[in-house]
Amino acid sequence: MRTLEIDIETYSSVNLSKGGVYRYAESEDFEILLFGYSVDGGEVRVVDMACGEKVPEDVMKAITDDSVTKWAFNSQFERVCLSRWLGVDLKPDSWKCSMVWSAYLGLPLSLEGVGAVLGLEKQKLTEGKSLIRYFCSPCKPTKANGGRTRNLPEHDMQKWENFKAYNIRDVETEMQIQERLARYTVPETVWDEYHLDQEINDRGILVDMDFVKRAIETERITRDAIMERLRALTGLENPNSVIQMREWLSDRGVETDSLDKKTVAALIGTVPEDAEEVLRCRQKLSKSSVKKYAAMENAVCSDGRLRGCFMFYGANRTGRFAGRLVQLQNLPQNHMADLAEARSIVRAGNTEAVELLYDDIPDTLSQLIRTSFIPAYGKKFYVADFSAIEARVIAWLAGEGWRLDVFEKGGDIYCASASQMFKVPVEKHGVNGHLRQKGKIAELALGYGGSVGALKAMGAIDMGLDESELQPLVDAWRTTNPKIVKLWWEVDAAVKRVVKDKTPQSVRGIRFFYAGGMLFIGLPSGRNLTYIKPRMGENVFGGESVTYEGVGATKKWERLESYGPKFVENIVQAIARDILMHAMGSLKECSIVAHVHDEIIIEAGPEVTLEEICEKMGSTPAWAKGLKLRADGYVCDFYKKD
Repeated sequence: MRTLEIDIETYSSVNLSKGGVYRYAESEDFEILLFGYSVDGGEVRVVDMACGEKVPEDVMKAITDDSVTKWAFNSQFERVCLSRWLGVDLKPDSWKCSMVWSAYLGLPLSLEGVGAVLGLEKQKLTEGKSLIRYFCSPCKPTKANGGRTRNLPEHDMQKWENFKAYNIRDVETEMQIQERLARYTVPETVWDEYHLDQEINDRGILVDMDFVKRAIETERITRDAIMERLRALTGLENPNSVIQMREWLSDRGVETDSLDKKTVAALIGTVPEDAEEVLRCRQKLSKSSVKKYAAMENAVCSDGRLRGCFMFYGANRTGRFAGRLVQLQNLPQNHMADLAEARSIVRAGNTEAVELLYDDIPDTLSQLIRTSFIPAYGKKFYVADFSAIEARVIAWLAGEGWRLDVFEKGGDIYCASASQMFKVPVEKHGVNGHLRQKGKIAELALGYGGSVGALKAMGAIDMGLDESELQPLVDAWRTTNPKIVKLWWEVDAAVKRVVKDKTPQSVRGIRFFYAGGMLFIGLPSGRNLTYIKPRMGENVFGGESVTYEGVGATKKWERLESYGPKFVENIVQAIARDILMHAMGSLKECSIVAHVHDEIIIEAGPEVTLEEICEKMGSTPAWAKGLKLRADGYVCDFYKKD
């Protein structure tokens, strides 16, 4: 036996979407209902485990045999569930995932979506969702079902037979996907990265559940108090109701179509005093980030560790990670000077002290979310991240000499950019220091073809820039970075040439080529970016544009439009992702517990040093000769933003 294709159907009372597969499989009532499989591409069989059938002995041995490659669509689910069932930790090294293969080629992240896009002969059966709801999770007790809380096969044998057919079809669909994609294999280096990702997900990160529970209780007490205050101020039965609140405000001469966060913030300071207090209360209630505490409580495993927070290739345009469950990628930042003190007060459950010391308790709890993550006893967190990674990559790629010199000398790119743009020396907290902010906003907004709109979206007006300053800022940045601007349009021309003539092109070591109805961009690491069914179209300005099929902002499969600067953005972010993976590979023996954007969090004892970690992280991959990297870090007793 060389390969084993697996698809299982399971039961657990834990909500999979909220708890994640690790918590789901840990439930006492977890069980495997159906085990669909195929050996070496042969006939698909299903083992009806719920009705007492046994998995064949040779298949059982293959599951734990590292020489047999196990395949599944989202194989993390099968591997974690089978680990729980067998009572052993199945290491990820002998597992491969057809969902990752699909994502590598720019396809959807669902079995149903991939089947539809590829036009497979045997696609996922549409009735599967209702069958999963019926057999795989608890049901509501009713008179009609005799008050039961779970549906078993004997409760509807026809549905059960349909469920078995569904299980078989899933395996067939997964095998067809692999057959269809066989010409476009995933590099072994990417599979190595996937296995490392799975190790990190398996390891998880420790959560201080005593602190989390106290934070949830503090938030509940605070929310109840704010609601009571709102009822007293407004006389409304439900102050949370947008309709009721808009009517109340209207009676006081405040007209608004919306009560979202941005609108409420804009209204404060412009309305009567009584209305302002009401809006400030409402603003405090809108702190949705505190919901992350509840998300931790839902997903944490019995040993206190949170697992499964990172989705490999979750952003399939560039191959970057996506967050799951608690979403570590968008944790609120902390700016409190007394972070440790505030944390200890909340952890002690001293709500009165919290109320006395902190005016905005929801904001305080929001800033403390990061501190929920702690290292194991006797260890610390070593947190290291890349300095200005995308700015470094685009400068290296374009050959923008003055920027490379700044990084070589360890300078501040925001000060240097402002200095280049305004032709004066700029120092942080020093001479012309006020210009650094303009340099920063320009750097963040303009690197990928952005203009006035990008500056506004980045908050330029809120930061104090005048509308009249924006276009000159765009012009100054582009004049200062001619090689980056040139790179945009060289890439634009190369992509158009490939799509029109199917002729391979190369721009500064980046390869562009067409094969099998797809546009490929070959990165220095050896990885490819993929754009499906590219063709020439017309943009809103009447000019030429390249379009391709992919998952858009609405999460639907659609035709998307792109152009040179946008392709450059994809390339730069993809290279930055490859550098992160290189760093994670260099540090894989150091017990990585999490990573957030360009930051790595390591749980370790005194046997390692921050200097060693930063040195390894900042080492340049062999394929990125000439790229200057730098990693900075800090050591902490709980996670925080330094």
